[in-house]
Amino acid sequence: MRLLQGPEWEFVSRKTIAEVFEATASGETEYSVVPVENTFEGSVSLHIDWLINKVDLPIQAEWVYPIDINLMALPGTVDLKEIRKVYSHQVAFAQCRKFLAEHLPHAEPEAVASTSEGARLVKELGDPRSVAIGPATAAARYGLNILSRAIQDHTNNYTRFVLVGHKPLPALQPEGGGLALQKTTILLMPGEDFPGGLHQLLSAFAWRRLNLTKIESRPTQKKLGTYFFYLDVEAPIDSVLMQGAIEEIRAIGCDVRVMGSYPAYSFGR
Repeated sequence: MRLLQGPEWEFVSRKTIAEVFEATASGETEYSVVPVENTFEGSVSLHIDWLINKVDLPIQAEWVYPIDINLMALPGTVDLKEIRKVYSHQVAFAQCRKFLAEHLPHAEPEAVASTSEGARLVKELGDPRSVAIGPATAAARYGLNILSRAIQDHTNNYTRFVLVGHKPLPALQPEGGGLALQKTTILLMPGEDFPGGLHQLLSAFAWRRLNLTKIESRPTQKKLGTYFFYLDVEAPIDSVLMQGAIEEIRAIGCDVRVMGSYPAYSFGR
């Protein structure tokens, strides 16, 4: 994303999430929008590991979108029996297993870097036997027809996105009118492994009644069996309770990296 004038943005697409991150890290774009968690598939570990290990881009905002996945094809009459290949991201395939098994068991799924890239490939190849699955916005962008709407296995399907970049954003007014709460994402980096170590770290939040909405262990990529702990906390970084928790954790020899303190927006269907 690049800021134009006033509240207007230019949206810049990339083939892979790695290229999205790199564009913002290099200054080519000001922000990246990255999916990090889905209701049914859980964390997108690759994207979280990029935030931890590959780039230094603070989280500036978070929002949750309801996800509808659609089957899309080139304009014209398409017989599902003639389809031979389906392009999409592997997470989208996982969310549409029932539809694919029932309606396209003969078609070969081919995983690509994103749902948008799948739609682009269908347009570029020009093969009526190839289709893609993804959001309606991808169909509109590449001039594809939607053959079947909302083909995901579950209706209660949401994805959490984060916006990362070097500069803080002004308060957003999201579509849908969702209210924001303040969250902070931190990375705990223990100095040594000892029995009860994680319990001791989490106690700093528990007795202060700070709500952890996410806790996940991620490999340090330095030594097998060593981990960082990735936490989302329902509190702003400058609150007295958060500052006290971080001081307590550092006092017992654990490094703390603040990944971002930001508004988090939720959306209903």
